[in-house]
Amino acid sequence: MNSSDSDSIDAETGAKASGTRYSHAYEGLRSLLLSGSIAPGTRLTEADLTRMFDVSRSTMRTALARLTQEGYVTSEVNRGVRTRSFSAEEAEDILEAREILEAALAGKAAERATADEIEDLRRTLQDMEESQSRGDRDSYSQGNRRFHQQMKTAAHQRTLARAYDTLLYPLVMRQYRNLSARHPRSGSLEEHQAIFLAVVTRNPEAAQAAMRHHVGSARRALLLDKSPEPPVS
Repeated sequence: MNSSDSDSIDAETGAKASGTRYSHAYEGLRSLLLSGSIAPGTRLTEADLTRMFDVSRSTMRTALARLTQEGYVTSEVNRGVRTRSFSAEEAEDILEAREILEAALAGKAAERATADEIEDLRRTLQDMEESQSRGDRDSYSQGNRRFHQQMKTAAHQRTLARAYDTLLYPLVMRQYRNLSARHPRSGSLEEHQAIFLAVVTRNPEAAQAAMRHHVGSARRALLLDKSPEPPVS
């Protein structure tokens, strides 16, 4: 192998490593934001983030630029980068879009879900029932998120799924959630059961209606007319 070939391989390896570090920083911070563990308006510093994800400042800066463009964070002169907060009107728009997209995905799942995917949904629903019966809120919430992701996968509709994935509704729910409300919300499990039954019986219209009702009920429970959480300094 001559020196030019070696240089080419080294450059390619370096580019792949750089891409991997960037993906790690971007996906890691995006997942952290979507988890709802960071309050709206929280200031994010490059120094803290580079230590957290073990990447260079330039790599972190590139990841933050993309997250800003996608709406996960905001960047302002003299204020730095902060987690996104939403007005009640913005939140309403996002959650209404979620209702429409999830209802459409549920309808497609009723048409296209495989036997294995239906069985996965059944197991998740059973886990949610058990979690509710023993009062395990965290486990129920995990099952709830898994159920919705499984429904999206079972729809086999990539365009709808991509549109759904761009919605920032987990951030909206983190900002506006009613901490004094019962969790899981009364009727939540029965609503999931109705969605599942519509999928099992291959009834797209019923699946759409059941999902629309479920997501709409969750939206109304958020009390969007209340004042959002104040920004964290």
